[in-house]
Amino acid sequence: MAALSQTSDATGGGIGVLPDSEISQMIATGQIRSDTDFVDGQIQPASLDLRLGLRAWRVRASFLAGAGNRVSDRLGEFEMHEITLTPGVVLEKGCVYVVELMEGLTLPDDIQAVTNAKSSTGRLDLLTRVVTDSGEEFDRIPAGYNGPLYAEICPRSFSVLVRPGMRLNQIRFRRGQSILTDADLDALHKQDRLVSGNALISDGLGFSVDLKPETGNLVGFRAKPHSGVIDLDNIAHYDPADYWEPIHTSEGRIILDPGAFYILVSREAVTIPPNCAAEMAPYLAMVGEFRVHYAGFFDPGFGHDNAGGAGSRGVLEVRCHEAPFVLEHGQVVGRLVYEKMASTPDQLYGAGIASNYQGQGLKLSKHFKPLA
Repeated sequence: MAALSQTSDATGGGIGVLPDSEISQMIATGQIRSDTDFVDGQIQPASLDLRLGLRAWRVRASFLAGAGNRVSDRLGEFEMHEITLTPGVVLEKGCVYVVELMEGLTLPDDIQAVTNAKSSTGRLDLLTRVVTDSGEEFDRIPAGYNGPLYAEICPRSFSVLVRPGMRLNQIRFRRGQSILTDADLDALHKQDRLVSGNALISDGLGFSVDLKPETGNLVGFRAKPHSGVIDLDNIAHYDPADYWEPIHTSEGRIILDPGAFYILVSREAVTIPPNCAAEMAPYLAMVGEFRVHYAGFFDPGFGHDNAGGAGSRGVLEVRCHEAPFVLEHGQVVGRLVYEKMASTPDQLYGAGIASNYQGQGLKLSKHFKPLA
């Protein structure tokens, strides 16, 4: 594995994404706080799962608090009604909700945070973003932030049943500049192969779509427009046929319909070494009228031999915009932005922890029965 320098900032902490051990320390010192005890499995190798709280609000529109404003004050402008999540409540498709989270932050001046939807959340087409007091961006929390956290949730394809304590978002903490340059990525790839096939390195590691599987002609799934409610506590419970239309092709291309949501898979198997983390990002807006929904982080050890991965495909959550678009086999659709860890985590993704997508190929969220 390539050796990434573990430099330190002025406070003595390592530069990079904070590992599980430092997240535990932040909880112990009150930099991450909650009135409810933290639970087993909430701390991941390089992130912390955030939990839904007791209260939610149906709002007329998505909003940001804006500089100098609290989310709780802005809710009065957009609230339609308040909801209690106990014992469980359905968030309806096409509606926008703001949900208080159990966790709050008192970040030191040298640590910033970024949030994202968990993988299973993205695979259900749940638009889920974190908002903060004085926030002017979704999912970005500045160093020194002191305040509560809220999740904005908009189910796009399926109505979902939620309860307090469910974990739809995760948060990652960074100290200093942690993103690897293209030169760093190239050197790392030569020593610890990051991707099967040729490495397309340009502002991250590019990846493409697989529309010519080695066996059969099933290349993905399209969400059905009228489906039942999904209880997010039900694992391996639902029949995929009730919620998804299989997509078959022998031509190496499909036509994306505007407004439709697809689950596809990357052609490349990717690897995240133990001393790195990664995040999926768009490639170029000019490549077509679609977007790969980049839910979730890639924790250290994803797809790595040391964690039982041996290369794992990236599942692509794709939504087409404006006009029908022809997507072809091998077309580059996104990139992985790699970051160095401040130190190697105590645990790796897939190595002795509950990791649902290690060694994956084309796969729906964990709520559905395995494909035959």
